[in-house]
Amino acid sequence: MAMALDVQAWAEQQFGTCEFGDKRRVKRMVKLATEVASKPDASTPEQTENWADCKAAYRLFECEQVTFEAVIAPHCAATQATARGVCLILNDTTEINYGYDREIEGIGRVGSAGASGFYLHSALLIDETGELVGLAAQDLYKRPLNKVKRVNSTARKKLPRETDVWGRVIDRVGPPPAGAQFIHVCDRGADNFEIYCHLLEQQAGWVIRAAQLTRKVRDDQGDEATLDQAISAASVLGTYELKVQANQKQVARTATLEVRCARITVPRPKTGASKYVRETGIQEIPMWVVEAREMHPPRGASALRWVLLTHERATTFRDAWRIVERYEQRPLIEEYHKCLKTGCRVEQREYQYADRLEAVIGLLSIVSVRLLHLKTISRQEPERLAQGVVPTEWLTTLPLVLKRQRSLNTVREFLHALAGLGGFLGRKSDGEPGWQTIWRGLSTLLIAVRTRRAIKKCG
Repeated sequence: MAMALDVQAWAEQQFGTCEFGDKRRVKRMVKLATEVASKPDASTPEQTENWADCKAAYRLFECEQVTFEAVIAPHCAATQATARGVCLILNDTTEINYGYDREIEGIGRVGSAGASGFYLHSALLIDETGELVGLAAQDLYKRPLNKVKRVNSTARKKLPRETDVWGRVIDRVGPPPAGAQFIHVCDRGADNFEIYCHLLEQQAGWVIRAAQLTRKVRDDQGDEATLDQAISAASVLGTYELKVQANQKQVARTATLEVRCARITVPRPKTGASKYVRETGIQEIPMWVVEAREMHPPRGASALRWVLLTHERATTFRDAWRIVERYEQRPLIEEYHKCLKTGCRVEQREYQYADRLEAVIGLLSIVSVRLLHLKTISRQEPERLAQGVVPTEWLTTLPLVLKRQRSLNTVREFLHALAGLGGFLGRKSDGEPGWQTIWRGLSTLLIAVRTRRAIKKCG
């Protein structure tokens, strides 16, 4: 199912089959989604057309049937069902932080300092070309407001763990439909024997960055070794160069990385295995490990090193390169979270009850997919008309900020102009703008949009 570009058609497509117990609620959600997608960064009163619509939106979120799960269910089901070929499922967790001074009934704790909010774990599905399909699953959860008292190890095993969210989301994604293959791409948080069991049971593959290099594994000869020892003993298959951007910890440079591969077997942990792992009966999991390690880093810089675990056979440099390329797609899930927090301002929603905020987060999660879809469209259909794809308020405000006489007609024109606010020069040799310049431009545009609204209110 291709994403509809017209905002009204898109809202009907995404929310028209929601199960809210009343068709009128579904109709109201479709209308509200149309308004929200047109002004994604605005508050609920600014997004709705009048006080009656605003009050209706508040009443909608008060309904017990309008939950986070019910709002996102049609979108996730459609994403899973329409997947074809090799699909990458990018997994990550982000915190939705409402600060320290908000009084929200039923909220949880986030961060180490005790702010209030939620944790949102998302599984974003893309095809192997990088085209965005949608959200395959999500899980919204919260920590208790008060820290849990320490208990002995036996009692601790019976308590739910935050790391269980990886398995829950993998199970919600489920097995791939006919004609598709799912490969979950995850960071170090998923490097856990239990997660691999979930993946095997759901007939899914994986590319996961290793977190436990001292873990005991068996090498290709059947000898016990640490993961670090097993991959370090492998022969170098080849090298490649990677441009590294400067940050506070490193200088910009072109790094040369060596690539190695090895076949390993990961045994079930001797102690601490959960009830779920014991019930699966899985004693060991054969897999492959791919390493990309920087040679001769400059003085003062840490050597780049990726150690990736995968279900896919990796014996050649080309095999390893394919695994590394798949992991390099993972930052897109971080861009999705930027859409949610910057483009939709999810952390600025002024609701007083957690259950209503949860439904709002569900709505904004789908709107964020639409925002992220903008870059995909600009690459695949650069001459597509921007009207109906880009929020109208953004289209009318951006030329004013840039002092342009000419309107922005296509999606590509809009995206290039937006990136121009973030420092994109648009020279022939520059190629397409990256996410960093796009988001710098969007931050500037949203300030201009909100200023324009304030001026209009003042007459």
